Amino acid sequence: MTRNDWQDSRGNKDRSITRPGGSTMEQGSAPADRVETTNAFLVGDSMTGGYGQGPDILHDCTIAVDPGEIAVIVGPNGAGKSTGMKAVFGMLNLRKGSVRLDGEDITALSPQDRVVRGMGFVPQTSNIFTSMTVEENLEMGAFIRRDDFRQTMEQIYDLFPILRDKRRQPAGELSGGQRQQVAVGRALMTKPKVLMLDEPTAGVSPIVMDELFDRIIEVARTGIPILMVEQNARQALEIADRGYVLVQGRNAHTGTGEELLADPEVRRSFLGG
Repeated sequence: MTRNDWQDSRGNKDRSITRPGGSTMEQGSAPADRVETTNAFLVGDSMTGGYGQGPDILHDCTIAVDPGEIAVIVGPNGAGKSTGMKAVFGMLNLRKGSVRLDGEDITALSPQDRVVRGMGFVPQTSNIFTSMTVEENLEMGAFIRRDDFRQTMEQIYDLFPILRDKRRQPAGELSGGQRQQVAVGRALMTKPKVLMLDEPTAGVSPIVMDELFDRIIEVARTGIPILMVEQNARQALEIADRGYVLVQGRNAHTGTGEELLADPEVRRSFLGG
């Protein structure tokens, strides 16, 4: 078996995974048109929209991520964080704006077609098949593949060793953190070009949260861009190459994770001082 692509030293200290010169976005840049998106690998650009015929939840919101980056969306409850993620994945109609993946406009594509194009999405809830075994869940993740996916499964077992131990066990019997590992593993089975995670650490202990963040860092080191919504804002920004603070569906602050953690207004308003 070849070296696991997702095994590396822990901690997001290697700045080689970011663009040369660092982020091109300015700290505290509220207007969406000041977010640099020209060369972004995945971008939801100037998105305005909501659910069905309801009111707009997103207002000129822009979110982007480059290869090897971890981009984190944070903000207060009801800020539109998960809605922004779902808009990028095609789960609501945009009234304005666009979504581009690797230079291709995919705004009109269904979520299923976006998966085929290379988007892996892990929703916050109902993200595993509880009656199926761990291994069956991972196999379900390879439904779009026509090649031999056994090596990918071995890499996932190396990334999440507990899943190897429990591979014959129904996924519904696992702990919350283990279920999240199954969900992330299943998304990785598609060999995605970009991985999107909606609240991956919701409801797990601090120890499990740190472990999940370590694994997310390892995946990003292979070059896969990761776009993540997180309620644990401080911890998420600590591993983020770029961060977006949303307020009422709008870009309120944008910058590197380090910049946002050091911003007095962000600290006071969103991080508890």
